[in-house]
Amino acid sequence: MSTDLPLPSHYAGVLVEIKDRVRAAQYRALRAVNHELVGLYWDIGRLIAQRQRAQGWGRSVVQRFAADLQAEFSGVRGFSAQNLWYMRQLYREYHDDEKLQPLVGEVSWSKNLVIMARCRDSQEREFYLRMTRKYGWTKSVLVHLVAARPQEIHVELASPNQEAVGLAVTIAANFEELVG
Repeated sequence: MSTDLPLPSHYAGVLVEIKDRVRAAQYRALRAVNHELVGLYWDIGRLIAQRQRAQGWGRSVVQRFAADLQAEFSGVRGFSAQNLWYMRQLYREYHDDEKLQPLVGEVSWSKNLVIMARCRDSQEREFYLRMTRKYGWTKSVLVHLVAARPQEIHVELASPNQEAVGLAVTIAANFEELVG
């Protein structure tokens, strides 16, 4: 196809609009896939936790599951024995917390792992889940912000969310260092 033809006057604007729509659709598709993947991992974690409790499943059963799943879905990452244990941990950490359950599916699996491993309690996890979702933090930014916690700025407030507010101020201060 020749690119030497004269273009209509609004061509550039329409092209930008189409590119924006394609990118937006790609982003929505990625979010939908991520939501389904984390939901799948939640279900697998639930199955493992329930069978452990009811039937005494242990390490050898999970290792066998990992091997069988990897054989069946060759080329698909995520079914190592360690990852299956993380799936169980995800379920066990959040299954009784109705406030955090819906948030878990809104951030990627790798970010969920960071939050589970590095956050001390459910209030801190909620904060990082919400902020990661809201600001689209990459995994490396999330890791840095969680690790920067020792330089916390304490805020004296008489509120039930005093720790979350103090943590928010800390994050804001550390984020300013990153981008400032």
